[in-house]
Amino acid sequence: MSNRIVEFFTITINQPETDWRDVVTTQNCSYLAKKCVKTRKSAPEISIGTCTVEYGAKESQKVIICPHRLLERNQVFIDCIHLLTLHEPGNELHKISEVSVPGGSVDYVLASVRNGKVIDFVGIELQALDTTGTLWNERQSFLNSVGVENIEETAKAKPYGMNWKMTAKTILVRLHHKAETFELISKHLVLVLQDCLFGYMQREFQFNHVTNARLGDSIQFHVYSLKNLPNQLRLGLTKRKSTDAKGIATSLGLQASPKVELEEIISVLQAKISDKTLITL
Repeated sequence: MSNRIVEFFTITINQPETDWRDVVTTQNCSYLAKKCVKTRKSAPEISIGTCTVEYGAKESQKVIICPHRLLERNQVFIDCIHLLTLHEPGNELHKISEVSVPGGSVDYVLASVRNGKVIDFVGIELQALDTTGTLWNERQSFLNSVGVENIEETAKAKPYGMNWKMTAKTILVRLHHKAETFELISKHLVLVLQDCLFGYMQREFQFNHVTNARLGDSIQFHVYSLKNLPNQLRLGLTKRKSTDAKGIATSLGLQASPKVELEEIISVLQAKISDKTLITL
């Protein structure tokens, strides 16, 4: 089985002339524009920094294991602009993180704002693959291989794995809790995920009713792949699918009926918009 780190602190490991000592010292995530928030439980001052790994027994694939990796170039937000059906030229676009809604919270909201007022919005959930086991040994081995000194080697442990089933079920349950909320207020909720995870969900869950994307569906799936470019990987949208609240319930065999007022969510959004949330191109 081929298990190894592919992207470390947002940099591909084959990037030439990289000062890995500086990278591991600054612990910066370029997608968040701050220190990587994935830290070691036993040493929270140390960021783990693993974005993407190679995994597979026969044909290995590059698997995104950090949801922030999906923020590359703000592409996932640009790809949602068409869902802002009330957006007009001249409106500002804001990305707002961790917005509370009935049924939980959404990772991001893309909002169309005019004169400080939210005109329209779309919820966006980011989902990467969860892992089993630890990647710490892979991290340490990589740093030693690139000559970073004073990196302690730990005893060899069981190789990490991909928690396909739990990841897929968890995100579908999260969508289910919020789907009817967005449907009742005639807004869209988008799940952003990698193609390998979406493929697993199609195989293991009831997905026959999930169609090619329709603007009228409240739940949208935006599926991305990692494309090889010289010395880097580029995130690219490969397919769009959609369903509604009933469709998510069908996938899980569950039902829920969250109720919400549109004004409640808009009030939360307007309290969060600022110059820091403004998207500029």
